[in-house]
Amino acid sequence: MTVKGVDVSAYQPTYDASGLDFVFVKATEGHTWTSPVQGKQAAAARDAGVVVGFYHFLWPRDIASQAAHFVERCAGVPGDVLACDWETTSDGTAASCAEKDAFLAEVRRLRPKNRVVLYCNTDFWLHRDTSSDCGDGLWIADVTEAGHPRVKHAWRFHQYSSAGGLDRDVADFPSHAALRTWARGLLA
Repeated sequence: MTVKGVDVSAYQPTYDASGLDFVFVKATEGHTWTSPVQGKQAAAARDAGVVVGFYHFLWPRDIASQAAHFVERCAGVPGDVLACDWETTSDGTAASCAEKDAFLAEVRRLRPKNRVVLYCNTDFWLHRDTSSDCGDGLWIADVTEAGHPRVKHAWRFHQYSSAGGLDRDVADFPSHAALRTWARGLLA
Protein backbone atom coordinates (compact mmCIF):
# COMPACT_ATOMS: atom_id res chain seq x y z
CA MET A 1 0.00 0.00 0.00
CA THR A 2 1.50 3.28 -1.04
CA VAL A 3 -1.40 5.49 0.04
CA LYS A 4 -0.64 6.20 3.67
CA GLY A 5 -1.97 8.39 6.42
CA VAL A 6 -2.48 8.92 10.13
CA ASP A 7 -5.32 9.73 12.45
CA VAL A 8 -4.89 12.27 15.20
CA SER A 9 -6.80 13.53 18.21
CA ALA A 10 -6.27 16.30 20.75
CA TYR A 11 -3.52 14.07 22.23
CA GLN A 12 -1.42 14.91 19.15
CA PRO A 13 -2.01 18.67 18.75
CA THR A 14 0.85 18.87 16.26
CA TYR A 15 2.17 16.28 13.85
CA ASP A 16 4.15 16.14 10.61
CA ALA A 17 1.92 15.66 7.55
CA SER A 18 4.76 15.60 5.05
CA GLY A 19 4.86 12.41 3.02
CA LEU A 20 1.27 11.52 3.89
CA ASP A 21 -1.70 11.10 1.56
CA PHE A 22 -4.47 11.55 4.14
CA VAL A 23 -5.12 12.59 7.72
CA PHE A 24 -8.18 11.87 9.86
CA VAL A 25 -8.74 14.39 12.68
CA LYS A 26 -10.92 13.77 15.73
CA ALA A 27 -13.51 16.54 15.69
CA THR A 28 -16.16 15.65 18.25
CA GLU A 29 -17.32 13.10 20.82
CA GLY A 30 -20.75 12.39 22.22
CA HIS A 31 -23.17 15.28 22.49
CA THR A 32 -20.97 18.13 23.64
CA TRP A 33 -17.20 17.65 23.28
CA THR A 34 -15.42 19.43 20.43
CA SER A 35 -11.69 19.25 19.79
CA PRO A 36 -10.08 22.65 20.39
CA VAL A 37 -7.19 21.80 18.02
CA GLN A 38 -9.00 20.22 15.06
CA GLY A 39 -8.82 23.40 12.96
CA LYS A 40 -5.06 23.64 13.41
CA GLN A 41 -4.64 19.92 12.73
CA ALA A 42 -6.73 20.12 9.55
CA ALA A 43 -4.83 23.22 8.39
CA ALA A 44 -1.54 21.32 8.71
CA ALA A 45 -2.96 18.55 6.52
CA ARG A 46 -4.40 20.95 3.95
CA ASP A 47 -1.10 22.87 3.82
CA ALA A 48 0.66 19.57 3.04
CA GLY A 49 -1.82 18.84 0.24
CA VAL A 50 -3.30 15.71 1.79
CA VAL A 51 -6.90 14.48 1.83
CA VAL A 52 -8.60 15.47 5.10
CA GLY A 53 -11.10 13.48 7.10
CA PHE A 54 -12.83 14.11 10.43
CA TYR A 55 -14.26 11.65 12.89
CA HIS A 56 -16.84 11.63 15.66
CA PHE A 57 -16.51 9.27 18.64
CA LEU A 58 -20.03 7.82 18.93
CA TRP A 59 -21.76 7.31 22.29
CA PRO A 60 -25.08 5.51 22.84
CA ARG A 61 -28.37 7.42 22.68
CA ASP A 62 -29.43 10.73 21.13
CA ILE A 63 -27.95 9.76 17.79
CA ALA A 64 -29.52 12.56 15.73
CA SER A 65 -28.21 15.20 18.14
CA GLN A 66 -24.72 13.64 18.00
CA ALA A 67 -24.78 13.73 14.19
CA ALA A 68 -25.88 17.38 14.25
CA HIS A 69 -23.17 18.21 16.80
CA PHE A 70 -20.56 16.55 14.58
CA VAL A 71 -21.44 18.26 11.32
CA GLU A 72 -21.97 21.66 12.96
CA ARG A 73 -18.72 21.62 14.98
CA CYS A 74 -16.33 19.80 12.67
CA ALA A 75 -13.96 21.97 10.65
CA GLY A 76 -14.74 20.02 7.48
CA VAL A 77 -15.65 21.32 4.07
CA PRO A 78 -17.47 19.61 1.19
CA GLY A 79 -15.18 16.92 -0.20
CA ASP A 80 -13.65 15.98 3.15
CA VAL A 81 -14.28 12.46 4.44
CA LEU A 82 -16.46 12.16 7.57
CA ALA A 83 -16.24 9.13 9.84
CA CYS A 84 -18.15 7.50 12.66
CA ASP A 85 -15.79 6.08 15.30
CA TRP A 86 -17.71 3.11 16.74
CA GLU A 87 -16.03 1.51 19.74
CA THR A 88 -16.29 1.10 23.50
CA THR A 89 -16.65 4.39 25.39
CA SER A 90 -14.66 5.38 28.46
CA ASP A 91 -17.52 4.22 30.69
CA GLY A 92 -17.61 0.77 29.08
CA THR A 93 -20.73 1.29 26.97
CA ALA A 94 -21.08 1.29 23.19
CA ALA A 95 -23.65 2.42 20.68
CA SER A 96 -25.67 -0.43 19.23
CA CYS A 97 -25.41 -1.49 15.60
CA ALA A 98 -28.76 0.20 14.94
CA GLU A 99 -27.47 3.42 16.52
CA LYS A 100 -24.31 3.26 14.40
CA ASP A 101 -26.43 2.79 11.26
CA ALA A 102 -28.69 5.70 12.25
CA PHE A 103 -25.68 7.96 12.82
CA LEU A 104 -24.21 7.13 9.40
CA ALA A 105 -27.57 7.79 7.74
CA GLU A 106 -28.07 11.09 9.55
CA VAL A 107 -24.57 12.36 8.71
CA ARG A 108 -25.12 11.40 5.05
CA ARG A 109 -28.43 13.29 5.11
CA LEU A 110 -26.90 16.38 6.73
CA ARG A 111 -23.73 16.42 4.60
CA PRO A 112 -24.57 14.95 1.18
CA LYS A 113 -21.37 16.38 -0.36
CA ASN A 114 -19.09 14.34 1.93
CA ARG A 115 -18.13 10.69 1.88
CA VAL A 116 -19.11 9.04 5.17
CA VAL A 117 -17.23 5.99 6.46
CA LEU A 118 -17.29 3.76 9.52
CA TYR A 119 -14.27 3.26 11.78
CA CYS A 120 -14.27 0.23 14.08
CA ASN A 121 -12.02 -2.57 15.23
CA THR A 122 -12.30 -6.18 14.10
CA ASP A 123 -14.21 -7.19 17.25
CA PHE A 124 -16.97 -4.67 16.55
CA TRP A 125 -17.08 -5.50 12.84
CA LEU A 126 -17.08 -9.28 13.26
CA HIS A 127 -19.11 -9.65 16.47
CA ARG A 128 -21.30 -6.57 17.02
CA ASP A 129 -22.20 -5.43 13.53
CA THR A 130 -25.30 -7.08 12.10
CA SER A 131 -26.02 -4.85 9.08
CA SER A 132 -22.66 -4.44 7.27
CA ASP A 133 -23.55 -0.75 6.87
CA CYS A 134 -20.32 1.18 6.70
CA GLY A 135 -21.54 4.09 4.61
CA ASP A 136 -19.13 4.81 1.78
CA GLY A 137 -16.46 2.54 3.19
CA LEU A 138 -15.02 0.61 6.08
CA TRP A 139 -12.06 2.00 8.06
CA ILE A 140 -10.94 -1.04 10.02
CA ALA A 141 -8.56 -1.10 12.99
CA ASP A 142 -6.52 -4.27 13.11
CA VAL A 143 -2.91 -4.42 14.33
CA THR A 144 -1.45 -6.55 11.57
CA GLU A 145 0.54 -6.10 8.38
CA ALA A 146 -0.42 -2.83 6.67
CA GLY A 147 -3.10 -3.42 4.05
CA HIS A 148 -4.01 -6.88 5.29
CA PRO A 149 -6.78 -6.50 7.88
CA ARG A 150 -8.39 -9.75 8.99
CA VAL A 151 -11.87 -9.07 7.59
CA LYS A 152 -13.54 -10.41 4.47
CA HIS A 153 -15.54 -7.23 3.80
CA ALA A 154 -14.09 -4.69 1.39
CA TRP A 155 -12.34 -1.87 3.24
CA ARG A 156 -11.18 1.65 2.31
CA PHE A 157 -8.82 2.42 5.22
CA HIS A 158 -6.81 0.18 7.52
CA GLN A 159 -5.41 1.40 10.85
CA TYR A 160 -2.58 -1.08 11.37
CA SER A 161 -0.27 0.44 14.01
CA SER A 162 0.11 3.08 16.70
CA ALA A 163 3.90 3.11 16.60
CA GLY A 164 5.50 6.28 17.91
CA GLY A 165 2.29 7.45 19.59
CA LEU A 166 0.54 8.06 16.27
CA ASP A 167 -2.15 5.86 14.70
CA ARG A 168 -0.92 4.77 11.27
CA ASP A 169 -3.19 3.91 8.37
CA VAL A 170 -3.16 2.85 4.74
CA ALA A 171 -5.89 3.31 2.15
CA ASP A 172 -7.03 0.87 -0.53
CA PHE A 173 -6.52 3.20 -3.49
CA PRO A 174 -3.93 2.93 -6.24
CA SER A 175 -2.71 6.50 -5.73
CA HIS A 176 -3.13 9.76 -3.86
CA ALA A 177 -4.98 11.13 -6.90
CA ALA A 178 -7.44 8.22 -6.84
CA LEU A 179 -8.13 8.81 -3.12
CA ARG A 180 -8.68 12.53 -3.73
CA THR A 181 -11.02 11.81 -6.66
CA TRP A 182 -13.04 9.37 -4.53
CA ALA A 183 -13.21 11.79 -1.58
CA ARG A 184 -14.50 14.58 -3.81
CA GLY A 185 -16.78 12.27 -5.80
CA LEU A 186 -20.02 13.63 -4.33
CA LEU A 187 -19.28 17.28 -5.14
CA ALA A 188 -20.73 17.16 -8.68
